[in-house]
Amino acid sequence: MQHHSNTLPEMKKLLFLVAGLLMAAAAGAQIQRPKLVVGLVVDQMRWDYLYYYYDEYGNDGLRRLLDHGFSFENTHINYAPTVTAIGHSSIFTGSVPAITGIAGNYFYQDDKSVYCCEDRTVKSVGSDSREGQMSPRRMLTSTIGDELQTATDFRSKVIGVALKDRASILPAGHAADGAYWWDTSAGHFVTSTFYMDKLPQWVEDFNRKNHTAPRFDIKGSTQGVTMTFKMAEAALKNERLGKGKETDMLTMSVSSTDIIGHKYSTRGEENHAVYMQLDRDLAQFLKALDQEVGEGNYLLFLTADHGAAHNYNYMREHRIPAGGWDYKQTVTGLNAYLQGKFGISPVMSEDNYQIYFNDSLIAAAGKKKQEVIDESVDWLKKDPQFLYVFDEEKVTGTTMPEWIKERMENGYFRGRSGEIGVVTRPQFFGGKDDPAFRGTQHGQPFPYDTHIPFLLYGWHVKHGSTNTETHIVDIAPTVCAMLHIQMPNGCIGTARYTY
Repeated sequence: MQHHSNTLPEMKKLLFLVAGLLMAAAAGAQIQRPKLVVGLVVDQMRWDYLYYYYDEYGNDGLRRLLDHGFSFENTHINYAPTVTAIGHSSIFTGSVPAITGIAGNYFYQDDKSVYCCEDRTVKSVGSDSREGQMSPRRMLTSTIGDELQTATDFRSKVIGVALKDRASILPAGHAADGAYWWDTSAGHFVTSTFYMDKLPQWVEDFNRKNHTAPRFDIKGSTQGVTMTFKMAEAALKNERLGKGKETDMLTMSVSSTDIIGHKYSTRGEENHAVYMQLDRDLAQFLKALDQEVGEGNYLLFLTADHGAAHNYNYMREHRIPAGGWDYKQTVTGLNAYLQGKFGISPVMSEDNYQIYFNDSLIAAAGKKKQEVIDESVDWLKKDPQFLYVFDEEKVTGTTMPEWIKERMENGYFRGRSGEIGVVTRPQFFGGKDDPAFRGTQHGQPFPYDTHIPFLLYGWHVKHGSTNTETHIVDIAPTVCAMLHIQMPNGCIGTARYTY
């Protein structure tokens, strides 16, 4: 009996120990996720800028990502047109225009030109202008942030920040807690009633401290880079991102690199200045992430929405074939030809390297649209400026390299894209050929427009790189796989990183 009574306390100790181990195991069995995901897009950042300016970057910005993160060196956009709205939507949806419905920055619906994010059913919050009447409603698919929200029963917090509205709205997605963009007419950040009825106090405070004169072109200055990072840091701190139980997400896009690139091209002091500013501001932002969330607790990825062509005058100085395509002249000439053939001028416009027809005009004239398209394709094919001209609905039967064909198929959304697509010669882009032109353009299926950076940094990311071909649509499923959440509902990409 004496022996038995001594074993009772021992048994209790053992039971407590087992229970404790089981509880510890259960706690340890929780899904491991970073506290915060940061998706950073640098508008118009060619992949080679990582190395063209490498020696001039400091140690704590872009080189920190390159030297300690993982780089997918051969990441390409697998659709055309390669433009801003499509790029931002594709990065965060893992999809292409054929599925998302984001067919360009601007496109035609029912014979009317529409802007990708315009939404007259919502009101501007933070100003009285139309610049705030925006939402993601035209995007038909979910984003990384939307999937993160559904995975956590909407307990995660998702915020988007950019100077361009489309670069804030499309990445943040439909279920975002907020998306903020710059209203040039007001000189500060705004949002829309799609997200909220009133700006949070911290945004109002930020706007008071960082207000610019109305109409000041902050997007076209290096100051715009700094303003974007400052706003992102304010969101990080005031929304306490990465400090809750669930993983949060911050999407941000640097717009000034694109505006400056368009004006001054891929070389020269202006482009140099904006990338040096980007590097300095990124270093400061990474420091803030370390302080607020903790190094190793956040997952950051950096990429771009598209690249850019070198300026054609600069290329020609060095005997490299290049030039501009006067698309207005093409539209005028095609309409004149169709007027003589059918008695109508049905071409509304060229945009996104696509020709748009007016359906109602063709129908009212009693003409068959297919005949008009066929005649137009034959006429356009006679122009030596084009490598390929094709009926978008019949692109699969067009003779051209498979990789171009696939990009054209992926970039076509019936009812929003143009009826005819064209591919100019490499290094020739839309815009009248002008000996004084210093700028650049993008939109083509060629490497200068499609080759973009894709860097992973932080949580569970080991240093390394790969030259295996990767696509823009692989970014979202890669991030979602790391988070152990479902990929976006229109995703066609593949997860590319294993940790």
